Order: sequence, then C-alpha cells, then structure tokens
Amino acid sequence: MNKKIIQRVLIGLIVIIVIASVICYMVLPPWKAFYLACCGGVIIINLLLSLFFVSKNFKK
Repeated sequence: MNKKIIQRVLIGLIVIIVIASVICYMVLPPWKAFYLACCGGVIIINLLLSLFFVSKNFKK
C-alpha cells in the first residue's frame, strides 16, 4: 500500500468520528453525550498517533 492512501484513510476516519461525536453531543442526553464525545476523542488521539507513526516510519 501507498503511504498517501493510508494517510487519507486515517484522516477520513478522523473526520467521520469528529462528525459523529458532534452529532451525538447535540442529540443525546448530557451524560451520554459527554461519554461518547470523550470516547470519540480517545479514538481520534489514537488515530492521530498512528498517522504520525505511519508518516514517520513508513518505508517504500
């Protein structure tokens, strides 16, 4: 696989999770919304770390 494709997939996943977290925060009751937004934030941080390591350590 190409480095650019992997980065685009990870960025796409981050964008989808951000949109889903914002929608959940607006629709659900406050305690559920906060919980799901925090879970989404943890997943986003993990994806950003993997994006960093892919861009740093990917070899052709």
